[in-house]
Amino acid sequence: MLRDTLETNMKRLLDFLIYSKNFIIRKSPIKALMNSIVDGIKDFLTMKKKLKMAQYRLNYHRHQFHKMEQLIAENNQHSFLRGNNLNTTR
Repeated sequence: MLRDTLETNMKRLLDFLIYSKNFIIRKSPIKALMNSIVDGIKDFLTMKKKLKMAQYRLNYHRHQFHKMEQLIAENNQHSFLRGNNLNTTR
């Protein structure tokens, strides 16, 4: 009786270890962890460059927006949008 229980428990333990080994081989969680750490370090080291690129894009679009507003204001018939033309005629 004790021997049978011991054998079944040992078999279950060996089966569990085999399943665990196959899971680690198939999913490789250590490799995935290392890849995520490396990606995090790369993102951290390139953060300044990405920030500068985003600021450049923002300033470029802001400049384009102001240029567009100025063109609309110059070509608009309403005097409250044409502050420069209104001030020069006074």
